[in-house]
Amino acid sequence: MRGDGTGQRSRPFAWLGRRARPAGAGARHPLDRAWLRRRLADCAAGAGGEASARNRVAELATAYRALDDAGRSAFLESVAEEGRDGDVRASAPLARTWLEATGVGRQLAAGRLRAALAGAPMRILKQFNLLPEGVKFLVDLRADAIRLGSGDDALRVVSDGLYALFEDWFALGNLELRRITWQSPAALLERLMAYEAVHEIRSWLDLRHRLESDRRCYAFFHPRMPQEPLVFVEVALTPEIATAIGPLLDEAAPAVDPREATTAVFYSISSTQPGLRGVPFGGFLIKRVVADLVAEFPRLATFVTLSPAPGFRRWLEGRPGAAPPADAADATADATTGAALTALCARYLVTEKRNGRPLDPVARFHFSNGARLDRVNWQADTSPRGLAQSLGIMVNYRYEPAEIEDNHEAYSRDGRLAISNNVKRLLRKGPETV
Repeated sequence: MRGDGTGQRSRPFAWLGRRARPAGAGARHPLDRAWLRRRLADCAAGAGGEASARNRVAELATAYRALDDAGRSAFLESVAEEGRDGDVRASAPLARTWLEATGVGRQLAAGRLRAALAGAPMRILKQFNLLPEGVKFLVDLRADAIRLGSGDDALRVVSDGLYALFEDWFALGNLELRRITWQSPAALLERLMAYEAVHEIRSWLDLRHRLESDRRCYAFFHPRMPQEPLVFVEVALTPEIATAIGPLLDEAAPAVDPREATTAVFYSISSTQPGLRGVPFGGFLIKRVVADLVAEFPRLATFVTLSPAPGFRRWLEGRPGAAPPADAADATADATTGAALTALCARYLVTEKRNGRPLDPVARFHFSNGARLDRVNWQADTSPRGLAQSLGIMVNYRYEPAEIEDNHEAYSRDGRLAISNNVKRLLRKGPETV
C-alpha cells in the first residue's frame, strides 16, 4: 500500500514534483566558494542579531536554489565541513569532563558534549528556521543530501543532522490530522494528485470519486508547512473486505451509504516528502484515522488494507527454477498458477527477511505498526504496474484495535509476525514452482 514500488510514470501537475528541482542549464550559476565560506562562518559564529542571521540564510537559500546538482553537492559539503577543526578542539575537553564526571554532573556534561559534537553545521542549519518557508527548505535540502550523497560522508553529516532535528520538529504532537475533501483548496487537491504514489489519480473525476461520501482521505500537516501534506491515506468505506483494487477505483461504481458500512479499506498511503525519509509518522496516521472513523461511524468493525507486494516478482525471478510465466497477463487467467503464486507470495512476505525483518517494504511497514497479515489475493491488481510488481497479487493487512499494541510490541521485541489462519494454510503448502 505504500509507495515503495519501482517504475516511473507521467503524472498530472508534474510541476509540483516531490523535490525542488535544480535550475535548468540556462539558469545555473557557479558557486562562489569564497563568498559561501564567509557566509557560513558568520552563521556558525552567530555574528550580528536575528535580522542579520535571517538575511544571511535568505541569501544562502536563494543561492542554493540557483545551483545545479554539482553546485548543491559542493554547497552541502561546505556546510558539513564548516568549523570542523574548531569543533574538534572544543569537544575534546568536554569529552574528558564527561568521562571524569559522575551522577548528575555526568548527565550535564553529556548534554554539553552533544551540543559541541553537533557543531557548526547544526548551528548553521537551524538558522534556516528563521525564514517563513525555512522548514520546507530544510526538508528539501535533506532530500538533496540523500539523493546526491550516496557514499559521501560529508552529505551524510547534513542528512543525519537534519534527521535529528526532524525527529523533534515532526513529532506526532506537532502534527495536525486533517481530512481532505472536494471542498479543500485547489492547490492542495493538485498536490494530492501529484503526490499519489500507489494508484495514479488519472483525472479530476477520478479524484472526486476518491473523495465521495463513502471515501475518506486524511493527511498529517505541520504548522510550518500548512499546505504540504506530509503523508496521506485514502480509505474506502465498504460492506465487506475488498480483495481487488479495480472496484474501489471504478468511477462508475455507485456510492455506498457510509453509515451502513462495516469495513474501512485503506487502499493507498503515500509519503510526500523525500526529505522526511525515516521519520516514523505513517503508522501513527493509520491509528489516528481508525479512531476518527470509529467516532464518526460506530458500525465500522473491520479495518484492513489492500496493499501491494512490490518486491514479490523480483524475488520470485531470483529463485532457481521459479521464474514467473513469460507473459504475466496469462498468469492472471490460470487458477492453478494463481494458487501456486499466492502460496509463494505468502512465503515471501513471512519468511524472506533481511536483518531479522521482512524483506518486503510494505510488509515491514504494516507489521511494525501492529497489523496482521490476513489474506493474499490473486487477480487483485491486473494493471501493468500491478502485474510488473507482484503478478497481480495484493494483500490484506488487518488492523484489529484490540491487538495492534500487542502485535507491535511482539514485532519490535522479537520480530514476531502476526498472521491469520488463512495465511498459515498457505505457508503449509509445498514449495510449488510456476
